[in-house]
Amino acid sequence: MRKRALITGVTGMVGSHMLDFLLEETDWEIYGMCRWRSPLDNIQQHLDRINAKDRVHLVYGDLRDYLSINDVVLKSQPDYVFHLAAQSFPRTSFEAPLDTFETNIQGTAHVLEALRLNGSKAVIHVCASSEVFGRVPKEKLPIDEECTFHPASPYAISKVGTDLVGRYYAEAYGMTVMTTRMFTHTGPRRGDVFAESTFAKQIAMIEAGLIEPVIKVGNLQSLRTFADVRDAVKAYYMLVTHNPVAGEYYNIGGTYTCGIDEMLNKLISLSTHKEEIRIEIDPDRLRPIDADLQVPNTAKFEAHTGWKPEIPFETTMQDLLDYWRERVTAQRFLTR
Repeated sequence: MRKRALITGVTGMVGSHMLDFLLEETDWEIYGMCRWRSPLDNIQQHLDRINAKDRVHLVYGDLRDYLSINDVVLKSQPDYVFHLAAQSFPRTSFEAPLDTFETNIQGTAHVLEALRLNGSKAVIHVCASSEVFGRVPKEKLPIDEECTFHPASPYAISKVGTDLVGRYYAEAYGMTVMTTRMFTHTGPRRGDVFAESTFAKQIAMIEAGLIEPVIKVGNLQSLRTFADVRDAVKAYYMLVTHNPVAGEYYNIGGTYTCGIDEMLNKLISLSTHKEEIRIEIDPDRLRPIDADLQVPNTAKFEAHTGWKPEIPFETTMQDLLDYWRERVTAQRFLTR
């Protein structure tokens, strides 16, 4: 009998790449949870399979509605759970902190409680975030799993809650729950509320003659370590299939570290209009406080699973830009 996997947030960037990976690398039946109003753009390549019920099944649920989550668990009966759904935009969380807390903290509790009350023996991945570490002093770099939490946004605070709720269910109820703190990961399908994606989108719009050759930016001084989303989902698969240890928590991330300004310059260098482009600070894109030194120590996870990132930073940036070029050409975008 085939194994069954549940992906919450299947229509998001990470969830859709998780679906791609599992279809390619396993024979599992895959249940993707989404809200009834979720755009299906990121999984459009699988719509024929979904309609034919060929290994892919959409189930509808909302993290804030426990009864819907319980229904998702009953329908999917998963052997593996990838809990990826979240209010995932740090900048938005400053404007909607209560919604962020409810979705991410209480929503995670809803998922785990539904699994517990239904007697599930699933191996569960709870996705927290490197944002939990927040403002880290230089002497603590690279950041290991025991680094003190110092969240710098309501989103980061919500992910501290997510992390701790996951570990609580492992320790209190003997459930096989593991949490990850993935550092910056990006690539095709990245939402345009994130820096590298809005930069790529603006470049694509400049190339198409839709806007003036000006890229609007926020804080360019933060340091980030970049990974490709396709490496990230492989890590998540290995997390649940390589000797999973209940209650463990891991830092996962790439190896290419640079400032946001350097990342922007890389994207501009890939543009056909690179000589014309100017950069302009947009105060609306600045956070009240920022997590500015995001450099991971991933030795614990690599030692446990053997995972290592494989996709070069340059490939990730090229693929992200090409993704937005395609969307702009098809006029499947909103101005931001």
